[in-house]
Amino acid sequence: GGGTPWGGDGGDTVGGGRPRRSSLPRETPCLILKGGGKQDPPRAENGRSHSKKNIPPHPSLLRHPRGSAVSTHMLAGAVAGVLEHCVMYPIDCVKTRMQSLQPEPAARYRNVLEALRRIVQTEGIWRPMRGLNITATGAGPAHALYFACYEQLKKTLSDVIHAGGNSHVANGTAGCVATLLHDAAMNPAEVVKQRMQMYNSPYRRVTDCVRAIWRKEGAGAFYRSYTTQLTMNIPFQAIHFMAYESLQEQLNPHRQYNPGTHVVSGACAGAVAAAATTPLDVCKTLLNTQEALAMNSDISRHITGMANAFRTVYRVGGLPAYFRGVQARVIYQMPSTAIAWSVYEFFKYILTKRQEDRRAGK
Repeated sequence: GGGTPWGGDGGDTVGGGRPRRSSLPRETPCLILKGGGKQDPPRAENGRSHSKKNIPPHPSLLRHPRGSAVSTHMLAGAVAGVLEHCVMYPIDCVKTRMQSLQPEPAARYRNVLEALRRIVQTEGIWRPMRGLNITATGAGPAHALYFACYEQLKKTLSDVIHAGGNSHVANGTAGCVATLLHDAAMNPAEVVKQRMQMYNSPYRRVTDCVRAIWRKEGAGAFYRSYTTQLTMNIPFQAIHFMAYESLQEQLNPHRQYNPGTHVVSGACAGAVAAAATTPLDVCKTLLNTQEALAMNSDISRHITGMANAFRTVYRVGGLPAYFRGVQARVIYQMPSTAIAWSVYEFFKYILTKRQEDRRAGK
């Protein structure tokens, strides 16, 4: 009738007083599955149930699988980098123009939306996308190196500094070292891209721009802004990674795959880092573009080095010039870093899960 599976009446003994075969309490803890079903907890070798804190999390929690391979970080990073730059490229074009120290009258814009509208109306619908191909080509390998280096170094340093926990020092240091590799791969593409984005740029094709720079200024022109790029990006990435990991600790303490927290954390971290490093970005743009009007009163033929760039910016526009384009930079970086982190975390989860499923199936 209503007895237990072993024929008893639901008490502490079975049949003629024999003890139960299991020492589990009557109301055994169980995992609640999607759809209302239940799953018994795993049993240890001695027949006893594991304690609640040893029960593995259900897959619906979507934790990141452990042991992500370097190749996974590189592939996820490459996809994230290409998507980030492609989606936000028109805003990046506006940012470059708004950072011009002495723009042409036709290239003076009040805000990002007005700039986009006028560029499309006067120069064509595809003008804000000029140079996208070289940017995507550089962004793939640059972000592959960037995320793979960051993940590996963060884990190594965290184990040394704060074993089993999150270390802001480890996050910031890993981000700085990863930036060295990222910028080494990305800097030539940045130079070509920004020259093609400028108002009245004489270059319509990437190959034309590369040949002209090589012939007139030499190979060193592709890395003229590298030290300034590092001077800007190292503090940017240190702030960016520390802010992102801090926000993840608050919004996603169990580090589950949660798209919403990745988007919010990425956007806020990018905004803070972008605003703080705008003066360095203005100097980098000047070094990359070698803006002719800014150089008219300069003694040297080319502006080289961060110190020279800082002096030129101040001489031409004073202190406000260091924050030219700050609105466009923040507007660009917020969705840019949100896209990068959400796409990266998604592909990292999917690729690692697939690898673990493949290993489990063998």
